[in-house]
Amino acid sequence: MSGQPAGDINANPAAIKSSGGKPRVFIDGEAGTTGLGIRTRLDELGLVDVLGIDPALRKDADARRALMAEADLIILCLPDDAAREAVQLAASLGENAPRVLDASTAHRVADGWTYGFPEMDEGQAERVAGASHVANPGCYATGAIALLRPLVKAGVLPADFPISINAASGYSGGGKAMIADYESGEAPAFELYGLGLTHKHLPEIEAYGLLSRQPIFVPSVGNFRQGMLVSIPLFLDALPGKPAAADLHGIFVRHYGDNGEVAVVPFADSKAAGRIEALALNDTNRLEINVFANPAGDRAVLVARLDNLGKGASGAAVQNLRLMLGV
Repeated sequence: MSGQPAGDINANPAAIKSSGGKPRVFIDGEAGTTGLGIRTRLDELGLVDVLGIDPALRKDADARRALMAEADLIILCLPDDAAREAVQLAASLGENAPRVLDASTAHRVADGWTYGFPEMDEGQAERVAGASHVANPGCYATGAIALLRPLVKAGVLPADFPISINAASGYSGGGKAMIADYESGEAPAFELYGLGLTHKHLPEIEAYGLLSRQPIFVPSVGNFRQGMLVSIPLFLDALPGKPAAADLHGIFVRHYGDNGEVAVVPFADSKAAGRIEALALNDTNRLEINVFANPAGDRAVLVARLDNLGKGASGAAVQNLRLMLGV
């Protein structure tokens, strides 16, 4: 995996199937947190027709295949193995196969899939728009890649530099069991997890962060429903060229510009703040990049703030859907 956007499986997506003008979308796995979030956003926008399935038939392959045949695009909100099976099920429709947006981990670094982070690079939104198979990014990965990729591309951060990533998320990103534990009061107020250092987001962070050395990634979860901070500390005097924090900030500004949902917080503001909380972007599809530095200027902390249910999941999926369907 080169870290560049993967080639598209089908460069000529089919025309809209609906004679009424609105594209048709089938959410396979609508009952989960991400699926419900996508459905709510689509209902509010009213730009597509969402095809429903009888809850009793959610795992019935024939019923799902029939809906896939009607859909212009399917969104997969399934466990990884089920997502792979769903892709094969859709492919069995041949020329009538819908376009696919996969919110699972299954295809994020797979050949032939386009990575659904439109702001990642210049031209990435156009790649998403033209793709037939798009992998929606992971929440933690979105923040980490947003911080790492511009610096590696600019040559300021070596691809093999030792990187540690610390992140805190609301409990809604942990699935039904974790949500139930927190909402029943049985979960701790705060905990680290993934301490085997093999978190499922690491492959995409390494690939699209353009790293040749896998970082240490330590995620955590707090007793709040949604919101996320992803932080990367750096010894600036250990980097080639010993860049100043303001230099890193300038790279982010040049890389993202006025680019979609990613905003770079003014350096003076972030430097003076001294603290940052995780919930400020809840219920949005925004991601903010902050650069904090110590007075001596030899250390910095890069922080990405986002909603783990917004730019980290359902919001990003709807953004990708709108690009893919041109709505």
